[in-house]
Amino acid sequence: MPEKALKSISDPIGNVISLSGDHSMSKYFKDIKRWGASNTALARWLPPAYEDGLSQPRGWDPKVRYNGVQLPLVREVTRKIIHASNEAVTEDNLYSDIIMVWGQYIDHDIAFTPQSTSRTAFLTGMECQMTCEKQNPCFPIKVTANDTLSTGMDCLPFYRSSPACSTGDHNILFGNLSAPNPRQQINGLTSFLDASTVYGSTPAVENKLRNLTSEEGLLRINSKYYDNSREYLPYTDRVPSPCAQDSNASGDERVECFMAGDSRSSEVTSLAAMHTLWLREHNRLARALKAINRHWSAEMVYQEARKIVGALHQIITLRDYIPKIIGPDAFNQYIGLYTGYDPTVNPTVSNIFSTAAFRFGHATIQPIVRRLNAQYLDDPELPNLHLHEVFFSPWRLIKEGGLDPLLRGLLAHSAKLQVQNQLMNEELTEKLFVLSNNGSLDLASLNLQRGRDHGLPGYNDWREFCGLPKLETQSDLNTIITNQKVTEKIMELYHNPSNIDVWLGGLVEDFLPGARTGPLFACIIGKQMKALRDGDRFWWENDNVFTEAQKHELKKHSLSRVICDNTGISEVPADAFQLGRFPQDFKHCGYIEGMNLEACSWTDKNTLTKISVELTVRR
Repeated sequence: MPEKALKSISDPIGNVISLSGDHSMSKYFKDIKRWGASNTALARWLPPAYEDGLSQPRGWDPKVRYNGVQLPLVREVTRKIIHASNEAVTEDNLYSDIIMVWGQYIDHDIAFTPQSTSRTAFLTGMECQMTCEKQNPCFPIKVTANDTLSTGMDCLPFYRSSPACSTGDHNILFGNLSAPNPRQQINGLTSFLDASTVYGSTPAVENKLRNLTSEEGLLRINSKYYDNSREYLPYTDRVPSPCAQDSNASGDERVECFMAGDSRSSEVTSLAAMHTLWLREHNRLARALKAINRHWSAEMVYQEARKIVGALHQIITLRDYIPKIIGPDAFNQYIGLYTGYDPTVNPTVSNIFSTAAFRFGHATIQPIVRRLNAQYLDDPELPNLHLHEVFFSPWRLIKEGGLDPLLRGLLAHSAKLQVQNQLMNEELTEKLFVLSNNGSLDLASLNLQRGRDHGLPGYNDWREFCGLPKLETQSDLNTIITNQKVTEKIMELYHNPSNIDVWLGGLVEDFLPGARTGPLFACIIGKQMKALRDGDRFWWENDNVFTEAQKHELKKHSLSRVICDNTGISEVPADAFQLGRFPQDFKHCGYIEGMNLEACSWTDKNTLTKISVELTVRR
């Protein structure tokens, strides 16, 4: 595309940016090369809302008032509005539990915001775990005396996200004293839907994940354990790793944290299972491609298999997942049909999407993990587990039946329905465990605090951004939140709808027809997905990425087919996300369609290896 052909561009939210003048043109073409790259700032779709205009989160200074009142403590919002008991779960009558896992997995493909590397307050040197003082990078979550989540302190620890270079508090270090540059946060991953969960977001990580001695272009596998002859993820290089261990195992039977394209692969067993599934799919495709094309080099095989895996991630997400989440009307309004790569669209993941909107999925997490036998029945040898029992516990995958029982449990049981007075269960609000913390945490409070840490504007600002009516009274809230007891609690805490934290506001809206989100999150998720698709020149449907014959075969594939090809499971739903009853709603894998590599010209050495190799460059 010649540089002089462009006189203006549009950002993902429709703002026209003039490119008049040599300086604007050169800056644009310099910046576009970094759009969506790892370790760059998250996109801002609205200016940040910091108390000091630069970096101080909302709620930092108790003297600051918003519409005449102080913002509520995030932990009180959790306790009074968000928290529900493990028993207070309404089952989703349409979608299986695997839809929740896919949302988490895809989120980890496109966004990761690193926290401050410092664990101590800058001014005092006090450990953030040991102080309740607000001093960067510590932004502690205050708890009240009667809080059930007692830590022996008046707060839960919270570390602020790392600022992008030359933003916020770092401004003065770079000598920029004249123009304030508000704090921005980093995306440590490539924004693109490019299966970075499998391949990593930097060449260094990718090289760790590859089996560079293989002639078949394979990924590394676990050298110690197999799942009925099928592969597991390799262990992390950090040994001994901090992952939990089987209390009944001897010291030499350690199961370390897994290593995958994303560092969070061992967070819960369902996520580890999804990572493992795609490791196996890459290696399956690589072996098949090599068998068809004996003359291909290992690099050629690897890159072609990787290109296919990336395309499958895009297809499953945009075709099978997103329409169920935002509904058909919002999909048509915000995403629509694909018309080709648009070089003026910035695909960078936005702060509002990664910090608020796509965290809607936390309200769809079941408190119980189920493992089922080949007849999709409870297995007495693999009893149900509470979610907190599988946090950072990859040993349960390796020593308690492998992938198959867990995947059957996800396929045959419903996701938790996001209900306004049953938002998040106590496994997440009272018993969350993370490796960087000594005690239990509260995911809902972390989400609310993270939104303030990132300077996200309030709920009404985002409604106006999406062209939705501003809500000014409790009666206004009642028009979009059916449960009026919830609106009463919200107004008791926030007093004014404009004060509501955007994650909470988006979460409690009534669903759109055929959706699992309300209008605000449907808007933000829709806009983000369109930007990720249209701003990606390697999008699977774009011209010259795949041949028409290859695209025809790719469309046949599905998550259900991936499960059939890489596990011992023989019967699955045609659509893995659709809830069905076994056996009547399940199909034998022999009837689940998939792509035929031999039928679609993957035997041509010039298939577009250049594009495959270029995929690594943009990282």
